[in-house]
Amino acid sequence: MRDLSSLPVEPVGPSDHVRGGSGDPLIIYAEFSCPDCALAAERLRASNASVCFRHFALAARSPRAVKLAIASEAAARQGFFWEFHDSLFADQSRLDDPHLWQRCELLGVDLDRFELDRRDPALAEVVAESATAAMRAGATGAPSFVVAGEIQSGFPDLPS
Repeated sequence: MRDLSSLPVEPVGPSDHVRGGSGDPLIIYAEFSCPDCALAAERLRASNASVCFRHFALAARSPRAVKLAIASEAAARQGFFWEFHDSLFADQSRLDDPHLWQRCELLGVDLDRFELDRRDPALAEVVAESATAAMRAGATGAPSFVVAGEIQSGFPDLPS
């Protein structure tokens, strides 16, 4: 039987969420209800580094983590992943549905479509696959970063 722990990190692909400067993006595995992830997201945004966000949402660690990850993917279907991402990390005290709907309205996300997409099992699968890939690559907590192809739990040095 093949050992599935510490598999190589998947290269950044077209289905990944990437923004920022040029060059190879720094990969972060994170979840939206995590205060340390919010701090990391803010530092990465301020650095203007190229970043690839991947979900490390585990219901066992945070009851809302998976639902928030799916909601971000629903927003992504309308082209609002990063706006939704930033709004979730900016105010982690308001992560229940009425506040998610308010975020959608403020961002211009079609709420009816958002709600339909949140129920799509394909989005739940995307989130689950991302968390599984993080664990297989060696991530033990959120946030975790990929530096030189290896998982690292501490905040990495950013290029200047």
